[in-house]
Amino acid sequence: MTASSPSLARTHSPSHNSSSPARGSSPTRANPGPVWLCWLAMVLDGFDLVVLGAIIPTLLKTKELGFDPVGATFAATISLVGVGLGALFIAPLSDKFGRRRLLVACVAWFSIFTLAVVIAPNVAVFSAFRLLAGLGLGACLPVALAYMNDLSPAGSRARATTRTMTGYHVGAVATSLLALALVPNWRAMFIVGGLAGLALVPFLWFKLPESVRARASVPAAEGTANDGGALPASSASSGAHAPSSASSGGKSLGFRALLRKPYPLAAVGIAVASFMGLLLVYGLNTWLPTLMSGAGYSMGSSLTLLFVLNVGAVAGLILAGRLADRHGAKRVVLLWFGLSAVFLAFLSIRMQNELLLDAAVFVTGVFVFSSQVLVYAWVSQLFPRHLAGTALGFSAGVGRVGAILGPAVTGALVAAKAAYPWGFYVFAVAALAAVAALAFVPRAGAQKVPGGDEA
Repeated sequence: MTASSPSLARTHSPSHNSSSPARGSSPTRANPGPVWLCWLAMVLDGFDLVVLGAIIPTLLKTKELGFDPVGATFAATISLVGVGLGALFIAPLSDKFGRRRLLVACVAWFSIFTLAVVIAPNVAVFSAFRLLAGLGLGACLPVALAYMNDLSPAGSRARATTRTMTGYHVGAVATSLLALALVPNWRAMFIVGGLAGLALVPFLWFKLPESVRARASVPAAEGTANDGGALPASSASSGAHAPSSASSGGKSLGFRALLRKPYPLAAVGIAVASFMGLLLVYGLNTWLPTLMSGAGYSMGSSLTLLFVLNVGAVAGLILAGRLADRHGAKRVVLLWFGLSAVFLAFLSIRMQNELLLDAAVFVTGVFVFSSQVLVYAWVSQLFPRHLAGTALGFSAGVGRVGAILGPAVTGALVAAKAAYPWGFYVFAVAALAAVAALAFVPRAGAQKVPGGDEA
């Protein structure tokens, strides 16, 4: 970290400081509206996580639209494929066209095709609409997180990321409660979700400033020692950070830029960690009740543990963001994944005491879910601003592959009657793999760009 201080210090010239907000001030504190709007966009992501799982039992029971287990599996998988493609190929456009416009467009797109699901005549059309809705939704998460990090001062970006992501879990819990009230009327679920998104669109359009343009005079490599700073790049000295290609001074945008030094090692590390992180998140959310039932716990207790796990996730997000801003994102994310491995392995032990079991699952939720979000927080700090949307999209997109494989791998263990305790061991190994991948990601200033030119 010390090696990066001189280069970072040179970027903070008096001219930049004079146009920056006063010390201790924050655009998010002065105007909390953008924070809440991005948070609401994450609530939609939480809705999408739960809605299909909530209605599939009804569709399988009634065989409406021709649903059978194969069709349900295809619909669930193609939805995640759409989300992954949106993160990989649509989210990076925010680096070129701006966060605000792309976020508004993606929320509108997702909402329209969520409503379209209501008129689907069969499984194929249902799945096609879910794929199209996923393209918009997949870009929402990385774009919203990039926007929040643009808007937040250097010392509070991890908190901005984790705070925004609490909306994801609130949306999941709210959708579960909504399902209790509406199902078996499954179409009403998509009507509520689609209308909620459309209602959010005008607020996003009129209330969100274009964050990057508004702060174009602030250097990209403005990270503090605790942030970890940004990887060195010519952007630190150019001072051009507007979202359009013209305003980014001819810098390379898109995935090709991630192949240029010093980014490849960091990109691979965060991709592997995101893959493992979302494998854990989706694997646990899908199969935890089954794993605990296989361990001999009652089904009622197993379902309660899923709720406890997600309550722990919200607590973990709040705690992790504060610690990452204070002690550095890399240090905390390595600790979080490491402790996730420990507690996941601990769950393989049969516990007779119900209070001890609830506590173990709660603490596991604290570390597992916020570990993945800390990866997003570190990505926002590690890459210069003109690549933030691309890097976050890449991280989230590769992670969605883990989201698909996590439930599939655990399901295979369930089918082989080996889910308990081996499912928890597989999850623990995945967490350790994330630690290994992130450990090799260089700190700021550890590499230098040859020639100082990214173009």
